[in-house]
Amino acid sequence: MSIGNSPEDERPFEDERVEEDREEARPSIGRALQQARIAAGLTVDDISTATRVRMNIVHAIEADDFTVCGGDVYARGHIRTLAKAVRLDPAPLLAQYGDEHGGRPAPTPAAPLFEAERIRPERRGPNWTAAMVAAIVAVIGFVGFTMFQGGDDSANEANVAEGSAPGDSASPTTKTKKPADPKPEPSDSAIAAAPQDKVTVQVAAVDGRSWIAAKDHNGRMIFDGVLKQGDTKTFQDSSKVHLVLGDAGAIDLFVNGKKIKDDFQPGAVERLTYTKGDPEAG
Repeated sequence: MSIGNSPEDERPFEDERVEEDREEARPSIGRALQQARIAAGLTVDDISTATRVRMNIVHAIEADDFTVCGGDVYARGHIRTLAKAVRLDPAPLLAQYGDEHGGRPAPTPAAPLFEAERIRPERRGPNWTAAMVAAIVAVIGFVGFTMFQGGDDSANEANVAEGSAPGDSASPTTKTKKPADPKPEPSDSAIAAAPQDKVTVQVAAVDGRSWIAAKDHNGRMIFDGVLKQGDTKTFQDSSKVHLVLGDAGAIDLFVNGKKIKDDFQPGAVERLTYTKGDPEAG
């Protein structure tokens, strides 16, 4: 009679080996983010600019080094942000991070909230002295205003008696200020009238908000910010304008007075260059 292990006893070890093989086949979080970024044709600089995550943190996360994030909460936030920027579902990556780093972060204890309630200062009674002072000041001001109005009425009556209208007593130097003319909004005709020796690009957020970055022909940053729906920005340079559109599907482009016809998809990141001879993308 054999005293060796039965086939049933050996199955758990085989299952563990299969599970280990699956774990080895699954790419790491950093490797998955790096592969998705490269497949999207984006550089680390592009990702850092679009997400506002510093380049050193992006490099560290792609190397699976999360110590620079400052804790689990920030690490999870960076993973979610970078995954969305390269069109990955962040949920599997966050689950993988939880498996490798001890699950979800512990909730904040509620004890400090109760401590704050205990040390809240007691409500004080009304300050009657301050109220009386305020009432006296109000009465004095009302009396002075009434006397001043009475003097004006007497002067008006004297003017009427002399045959002049009450309104004629106003100082001749008093002038009514005209409302300032509203600033004209940029229009297609204004772009069409732009100098021919320069390149003029107008960016309009018509279908939502979008992050925009614009550089001149020397690579200097002209604009870096978010356009809300309805906002318009115009950029001009002597020879060339470089654009990065965070959500190209929300943008209408006008180059040297002509609207650019495109098929940009919502959420697509586009990098474009325009010159004096365009209206086509460089």
